Amino acid sequence: QVQLVESGGGLVQAGDSLRLSCVASGRTFSRYAMGWYRQPPGKEREIVAAISEIGGSTYYTDSVKGRFTIPRDNAKNTVYLQMNSPKPEDKAVYYCAADSGNILTILKGGVGYWGPGTQVTVSS
Repeated sequence: QVQLVESGGGLVQAGDSLRLSCVASGRTFSRYAMGWYRQPPGKEREIVAAISEIGGSTYYTDSVKGRFTIPRDNAKNTVYLQMNSPKPEDKAVYYCAADSGNILTILKGGVGYWGPGTQVTVSS
């Protein structure tokens, strides 16, 4: 069983930076692929970024490539979403995701565990 708690959301101006954090409970964090999904207002949940268990592989959806990164610190049971130069269209509830499978499982939406979500609003 894994529990995920996100933090770091809030209001940010376009062009600034924001870092989301997701802390996972348990002792086997390094065995989980991790990801960030988001759900914009009135839209379906979508993948933003994902990272493999030890960080060797990462994925970014096209709209955030070059702006967002997804580092993880296995010693701290934490995965981050570093959001640089956010845009108003990045406004969404951001969810942390974990799965004991590999990064492909995260990308296919086969997520075993979800965090409760954190709101990000980007002002223009």
